[in-house]
This record gives sequence, C-alpha cells and structure tokens, in this order.
Amino acid sequence: MVIQMQRLVKRYGSSNVVDHISLSLEDGEMAGLFGPVGCGKSTVLKAILSLTKVNKGEIEVFGKRLSAFPMLKRNIGYVPQEPILYRELTVYENIEYFCGLYIKDKKERIKAAEEAVEWTGLHDFWKFYPRQLNESLLKRLNFACGIAHRPKLLLLDEPMNDMDIIGSHVIREKIIELNQKGTAILYATGNVEDVESLSGKIYMLDRGKLIAQGTKEELKEMIGIGEKITVETWHLTQEILEELQQLPNVCDVKYYSGQLTMKSVNGRHNLVNVLNFLQERDVSIGSVYSERPTLGDVYLEMTGKELTANEVI
Repeated sequence: MVIQMQRLVKRYGSSNVVDHISLSLEDGEMAGLFGPVGCGKSTVLKAILSLTKVNKGEIEVFGKRLSAFPMLKRNIGYVPQEPILYRELTVYENIEYFCGLYIKDKKERIKAAEEAVEWTGLHDFWKFYPRQLNESLLKRLNFACGIAHRPKLLLLDEPMNDMDIIGSHVIREKIIELNQKGTAILYATGNVEDVESLSGKIYMLDRGKLIAQGTKEELKEMIGIGEKITVETWHLTQEILEELQQLPNVCDVKYYSGQLTMKSVNGRHNLVNVLNFLQERDVSIGSVYSERPTLGDVYLEMTGKELTANEVI
C-alpha cells in the first residue's frame, strides 16, 4: 500500500477543514480528490507530506509514518498548486536543482533533468528564466520539477489549472504515461474536464467531508441519471413543460432563456421521444445536445452546488 489514511482531521480554529477522511492508494494506482474551492483537497496532500500538522488520524506512506522516516520523500514527487521556483535560475537549472535534492550522482541527475525537459515540452525554453514564461509554461516547469527525480508516488495539486489547451494536453498525457509505467498518483482538482479525463478511483469532497467515492462510472450510477438532453427552442408553454415531465424516463425538466434541459434515467430512445413530442406540437427546434452526466452533475445532485469548468482549490 502506497498511502493509507485513517480518519484524518485537520482543524483551523473551531472549523474542521478535513473532517474524518479515510482513503488509500495502492501500488501503480491513480486516484483523484475532487471538489470545489475550500473542500480540503490541498490540506489532504500537505498532510500526506507532513507539511501540515493534523489534529487526529493516521497516515502511512509506503507502510511507514513519513514524519518518522523523512528519507521516504526521495520516492515522492509533489507538484503544488502555485509554482515554487527559483527566479534567478533558468528552466533547466530549476529542474536540475530540484532533481538534485534526491539524485546525487551528477550524470544520473543531468539525464533525469534533460528527460523532464523533453517530457514537458520545454526544450525550446530551457535557457529561459521564470520571469520570461507565461502562466501555462510556468505550470509546465512546476510539473517538470516535481517529476524529474522519477518518484514512485506523485502528488498533484491542480496540475493543469491556468494552462492553455496545449499545456493541458501535454501534462495530461504525461500523467497517464507515468501511471502506466507504475507511478502511483494522487491528484487534486475541482475541474470537471480534468477529473473526467484521468482514470482511477475518485474521492469526492464537500466542506472537508468525503461524500462519495468510486470510479467515475460508479459515481454517475449513484445519481440515476442516464442522459442529459439540451434543446434550443422558444416560447414553450407551462402546459408543454408539464407534459414533457410525464414522458417515459424523464426525471427533471428546466427551461430558461430559450434552452430546454432535461435529465432522464437510463432507457432507450429518450432523445427520440423528446424530439417527436416537440415536433408533434409544432415547437421550433434549434441546436440539440445529448450527453451522459458529468461528475459535475453528480456533485450538483449530491450537494446542490454547481461546479464551474475552472473551479479550483
């Protein structure tokens, strides 16, 4: 077992920022901490690293308490939400410095740093200083510094937040590649797109509490919504909305600013039934979308709170 956490509690004043959370991560497993700003994701990661003192609970990393065996940090990579870099060092020098904290052999260190530059697509910027990089490239450099020493366990705090599309794609691919090569990964994110794209068990947090856990498929099954249907249309009467609510498998109907949104339970031909119904009543139809529920929908159903695409901790 790489991480074993039992009933972790962290208080600030009288408030429980982390409230009796238990989780585990096995060798080669990928798992996510998912939830909005302030739900406790970053605090959990810092507690694992012994960067913050907890009030209750037990945490073991590689079967030992990290506070008692600090040498275990050689096997851990950490990518914090805000880049921690030396402004007077170049991109390459930053990576080699952080790599050198764990790899003392110069040849091995240089090789590892050069690999990290290539992995993160920073070869065109390796002589640049942090002040010369945009936010997306700084995040890539931050990631490179955290993985250069080839850790067995990688802790990621919003690794793709503030990245452009290219940067997000590069880092997402590398996270998956590292995991496929055997690195155990625990990542924290409030971004629905990120958590949907990364596999593994997901721990869903709200106000410091663990409210659900499972794969993304298992979490979606919990709320019983099989399909979301969105139709651009105009001038729907209350009578039509009430009739839509009575269609087979439809469990929720909302209409606002020309957009009809319906949620349906698992079933066949849900979209066809809705479109036929509207056409029979001569309702004008624009764009039509049908999609499976997202983890953002799961979070909304469980907490009543909606996550935005850019929600972070």
